[in-house]
Amino acid sequence: MDTEQRVVRRSTPYSRALIAVAAVAFGLLIYAVIWSNRQDELPQLLDVQSATTAVLGATGAILARGQYARAVRPSIGWFGRVTADAAPAGRLAWICYALNGAQDSCTVSDVGYQVVLTGNSASDSGRWTRMEHAASVLEGRGLTSGSDFHLNLISPGLPITAGRRLYVGWFTEAAMTEVADVYVRLRVVDRVGDTHERVLALMRGAERRPTRPNIHLS
Repeated sequence: MDTEQRVVRRSTPYSRALIAVAAVAFGLLIYAVIWSNRQDELPQLLDVQSATTAVLGATGAILARGQYARAVRPSIGWFGRVTADAAPAGRLAWICYALNGAQDSCTVSDVGYQVVLTGNSASDSGRWTRMEHAASVLEGRGLTSGSDFHLNLISPGLPITAGRRLYVGWFTEAAMTEVADVYVRLRVVDRVGDTHERVLALMRGAERRPTRPNIHLS
């Protein structure tokens, strides 16, 4: 599964509208050039100089929008470590966090889950589901939420500020024996209204038979 961050939706007012304005300006420029050679046959809409100014203005707005979008683009990543502070009775668990490494904040718009159980070549349903369904899939293997694993409820509208760690969930050795991977599709909206998507593969690099907690460096 592709886990690279990507843009899944551009903001209509700040993207498509600007492109439409630029297209109209280019159309007016072409018409103005044609009119300058056939003044007796066509009505004048804009002179060439005014049409050129409109094209330059629209193009500049598109470039400025793109530059600003890159500046406020979130950088969503994730990491995990072994801890003895999450599961009951001090049991060792693999705990996972998402992180916004950019300099600007973003807002969660949607969260989806896919669970791949051991012995299966595909996810339970082949589609993105809610957290509750993902938990029920794990419980179907005899695991207990809050004892063998835990998935955090991440609701739409939750802000992820710059540098903030977002707790996603934890899994004990018993859970990791039954689970090949857990994918979390995190969609966030940035300041300009673009929607970004990152799929977190929570079991990637996991210590499935932990013997001691990892050193906590952050």
